[in-house]
Amino acid sequence: MESGCTHTEIDGQLVKEEKIKTKPVYFSFEVFNTDRTKNREVIRMAPLKVEINKHKEQIDVAVIDLNGKDMFLEHD
Repeated sequence: MESGCTHTEIDGQLVKEEKIKTKPVYFSFEVFNTDRTKNREVIRMAPLKVEINKHKEQIDVAVIDLNGKDMFLEHD
């Protein structure tokens, strides 16, 4: 299913439970859900290391309320 994500996001509750370190963003931005309702403003990012097969990369992931889902991945 196409979520329409333009950023990779992680649920704020998961960040708290797993004690994932975050950092403040230099500029905040608003996030809207797929039904066009407003989510909260992004003020923190979580730097995460991602490994897929042999490709390794560090990405900054927006911390928001994902309503019980752990993570949404960005789709170009």
